[in-house]
Amino acid sequence: MPGPDFVLRFAALMHDVGKPATRRFEPGGAVSFRHHDMVGSKLTTKRMKALRFDNDTIKAVAKLVELHMRFYGYGDAGWSDSAVRRYVTDAGPLLERLHRLTRSDVTTRNQRKAERLAFAYDDLEARIAALREQESLEAVRPDLDGGRIMELLGLKPGPVVGRAYKFLLEERMEHGPLDPAAAEAKLHEWWAAQPESAVALSTEES
Repeated sequence: MPGPDFVLRFAALMHDVGKPATRRFEPGGAVSFRHHDMVGSKLTTKRMKALRFDNDTIKAVAKLVELHMRFYGYGDAGWSDSAVRRYVTDAGPLLERLHRLTRSDVTTRNQRKAERLAFAYDDLEARIAALREQESLEAVRPDLDGGRIMELLGLKPGPVVGRAYKFLLEERMEHGPLDPAAAEAKLHEWWAAQPESAVALSTEES
């Protein structure tokens, strides 16, 4: 983004729009804004539709508003590689904008806290770069496509194939890329536990 970017700027304008609706006074005098990111994303979509923005712009801005709090907690809890993959996958082509929005959202006057958050985000970006060297994060897909799933399990297109695809996608997110033999073994293990597998087996035996 070499110049001014409307999507990023409008997301920055709207990112906390959900706070008034989610403000809660906690015991001890603290104030919380739980889920203001999700509420803000919906409010952003509603407002931008009323202003007649195009659908692609609305979706991009609303997605950034939805994701702008995802990073917080990274420095405290630590993320697995699968969590980093999900962060990149959920952001998709908006990742660079999300980096900038998240960094600019650190407005605390507590210098130590600001430095800690900046260091944590530096670390997250380094993790993303390291994983990119090992695998393609921008297009995370299962190690087997739908055609191969149907071939291996003897299935026709339908909901079961979709469930198998989703299972393999979760495996890919959690463990990274697998070689074809390992992916096929995972698929057969999953299939053996499905009720449709038992029905197919009994049909073959009869």
